[in-house]
Amino acid sequence: MSAPHNEFCRVERDGGLLVITLQRPEVMNALHLPAHVELSRIFDDYAADPALRVAIVTGTGERAFCVGTDLKSLARTGNYDYPRGGFAGITKRFDLWKPVIAAVNGMCLGGGVEILAACDLAVASEQAQFGLPEPLVGLAALGGGALQRMARQMAMKDAMYLALTGKRIDAAEARRIGMVNEVVPQGEVLARARALAQEILACAPLAVQATKQAMLMSFDESNLERAMHTRYPAEAVMLASQDAVEGPLAFSQKRKPNWTGT
Repeated sequence: MSAPHNEFCRVERDGGLLVITLQRPEVMNALHLPAHVELSRIFDDYAADPALRVAIVTGTGERAFCVGTDLKSLARTGNYDYPRGGFAGITKRFDLWKPVIAAVNGMCLGGGVEILAACDLAVASEQAQFGLPEPLVGLAALGGGALQRMARQMAMKDAMYLALTGKRIDAAEARRIGMVNEVVPQGEVLARARALAQEILACAPLAVQATKQAMLMSFDESNLERAMHTRYPAEAVMLASQDAVEGPLAFSQKRKPNWTGT
């Protein structure tokens, strides 16, 4: 069976890496319902494919990563609906334990910040700008969990400043407050994100998934002691895997491990 045609994104497979490029440059990669549905299917496929281990999300061109909701489409349809995966098919995906990296190549506003906050790591181009302008148009950034995630991912005063003022910040400030991991020169963001993905791909896939699951699910516990004594499902899978045997064996034999994900 042939793969479904993607109209609003470009999808590239490179070994265990999946690169998803938002491709609506005419509206600065803003997203409407058909794009959300397409992205949700792409992330469904990523989650289900054992050969894929890391994903990158970026935008086409150097002007914009994503400026959020396509307001012209919204004005025509009045449709605030999202697929099961949420905004961009990712913001309500709470069972995806494979890593996702944001490669922020330009303007990252509104729903673009929702995508960024839902990713695990982020690299930004030095000309990127970030902001939550929703209050300036009579709305709040409640569609994809950006407010809730930012309150957990950075200092509350920094999160409040972004959320309450609608002002934009540059990439250097985004790095300072922890929105992104690295800032790189214009034109190098995707290459750096790919290099970061390769660092993750060098690790055992089940160990990576167990790590992400433990870190995120630990927020469900009321204190550190309970979080440390909780047994996470991916941990049991990792410990019972062949890779858990292969890792120490390869180390003792002074060779690179051959990860199978089993």
